[in-house]
Amino acid sequence: MRFTQRTAMLAGATLAATLVLTACSGATGGGDPTDVDPEGTIEPREISWLLSRPADGGVITTMQQIADEYAADHPGFALNLITTPDRPSYIQKYETLAAANKLPELFDTDATPFAQKLADQGKMVDVDLLLDDLGLADEYREAALNYQRFDDGALYMVPFEFQLEFFWYNSALLEEAGVDVPATLDDFAPMCEALRDAGITPIALDGQDQWPLERYMAYYPFRLAGPGYVQDLKNGDASFADEPGRAAAEWLYGLGEAGCFQEGFSSTGYADAQALFTSGKAAVYNIGTWELGNLATEALDPAVRDDVDYFTLPTIDGAATADNEYVTPSGIGMAVNAQTYDPLVRDFLAFALDRYPDLYTSSGALSPTNGAETVVPGDATELYGRAVEQAGDVGPAIAMPWDTQLDPATNTRLQQELTLLVQGDITPDEFIETMDDTLAENVGG
Repeated sequence: MRFTQRTAMLAGATLAATLVLTACSGATGGGDPTDVDPEGTIEPREISWLLSRPADGGVITTMQQIADEYAADHPGFALNLITTPDRPSYIQKYETLAAANKLPELFDTDATPFAQKLADQGKMVDVDLLLDDLGLADEYREAALNYQRFDDGALYMVPFEFQLEFFWYNSALLEEAGVDVPATLDDFAPMCEALRDAGITPIALDGQDQWPLERYMAYYPFRLAGPGYVQDLKNGDASFADEPGRAAAEWLYGLGEAGCFQEGFSSTGYADAQALFTSGKAAVYNIGTWELGNLATEALDPAVRDDVDYFTLPTIDGAATADNEYVTPSGIGMAVNAQTYDPLVRDFLAFALDRYPDLYTSSGALSPTNGAETVVPGDATELYGRAVEQAGDVGPAIAMPWDTQLDPATNTRLQQELTLLVQGDITPDEFIETMDDTLAENVGG
């Protein structure tokens, strides 16, 4: 759905007014981020959660059910879910409200430099302390919590998801081209060339949304230098001209020269990219376990179902990270506003976080916690169960999606330049020069 600028401005003003009333309607906890068990009575009221998630997604539907259950025992309680799935629009709302000190009781955020500033200002509850106080600290997957942590290891966001990102592939198409699953990242370009020679589209890519291509930018640096490179990059302590950045630029340029992605990839959307793979027209597709329902059940076209498999992020010679360390996100996290935190918010969170895993996994999703077992659908293929099992064997280092790490201006320019790089419109040197200039402008070196 498209909105005019005037509509968006009016909606933003209405939202801000709503949140002002919501934030002012209840007692406050004094704003101490370490006071996770404030004294006082539990007085039911409406609290709000500013979200950046699909309105019909598993997280929201599960939390709404939990809120209804809690309200049944606490008359007067309600959870107001304010949803903005479009991430750029959400970030604008979130940062505007934060600057005006008008964030609601709960709000979504990644572990960005902006969120770090809020935490440093004492505006977010310390989630390490909260989970420990609730007796839940040991229940969460290490990787799920690590994804939410700031660079210094501090935790201020609660995870509600856990995903593994795979390279799904059509074994029949690889066999037709006479190639094997790539053992290293450097095997991608030769694989693509062989597939092209056989008349097969090598890799389906959603180029329209830009973040899928940005994933590829993260892969080589993660294998070469580990997660520290992008942390230094976003803080201005590294450059794209450094070895990991240059290696990534040259690798991506090589993928473009090898014709790895479909013709017109930059204008191909999410659904069309997936359809290229599920219809048997593309050999490889990089996506996460949130698509298990479409890729590992009888929903998948029978013509390709028996040929579909997956592999994890390939390594490189002398890799700094282990084979079982790759992109394992726990999604955007939920922060707790320290200035509106009170006995009601704590009590609701205690109830919700204890109830959540069993409800969420009943839909076939992976929980950010260890104890809850995912209910595999009755129409699942062998791959579904294998992916669920693999979730129990991931390392602590995570290939962080760069769009959750870089400042918005640098990230936007990176996405634009990546498309030009893969299309061959610019060289790796030109890409590096542009991105280092952008980084210096936005981060200040």
